[in-house]
Amino acid sequence: MHDFENRLKGGHPNSLGNTVEIVEEVLKAPSLFEELFRCYFSRDEVVRLRVSNAMKRICRAEKTLLLPYLDRFLNEISGINQASTQWTLAQLFLELGKDMTTSQKLKAVEILKHNLEHHQDWIVLNQTMATLGKWAKTDNDLEAWLQPHLERLSKDERKSLAKKAMKLRNKK
Repeated sequence: MHDFENRLKGGHPNSLGNTVEIVEEVLKAPSLFEELFRCYFSRDEVVRLRVSNAMKRICRAEKTLLLPYLDRFLNEISGINQASTQWTLAQLFLELGKDMTTSQKLKAVEILKHNLEHHQDWIVLNQTMATLGKWAKTDNDLEAWLQPHLERLSKDERKSLAKKAMKLRNKK
C-alpha cells in the first residue's frame, strides 16, 4: 500500500503537496491508479482536490489510464459536491471526449449542462463553458441550448466569466 490518501493530506489547501510525486509513481506503475482513484472518496476535501489535480496530470501524460474509469467518472465522481472535482471533470471530459462512447458523451453533456445551470463557482462555470463551447461546434442542439446560458453569464459581475461567455457567444 502506498498510502496515497495520507500522503495527499495536509499543508496549504492550494498547494500541490505530494501530488506530482504520486503522479510520477502511478505513471511508472499503472497498477497503482486504482488506489489513487479511491482517494476521490476521502472525507478530506484537500485530498479530493489533489486527486483531481493528479487526474489531470495523468490524463495529459497517459490518458489510457483513465479510459477504463470513464463510467466511474460519469457515475460516481460526478456526484461529488466539490468545485474542484466538477471543474476537473469538465477538463477531463474535454480531453477524453473523442474516446467516449455515444452514451458516455451524452451523460457527460448532461452533467456539464447541470453544472452550468446550477453551479456558482467561477472556475466550474468557466471550465464547463469551455468544454460545452467546444463540443457545441459540432452539435447544433447543444449550441442552441448553450446560447441562452452564455447570454446570462455574459452579464455576470465576475469579469472572467462574462468575458469567457461573450467570447464563446460571439464564436457562433
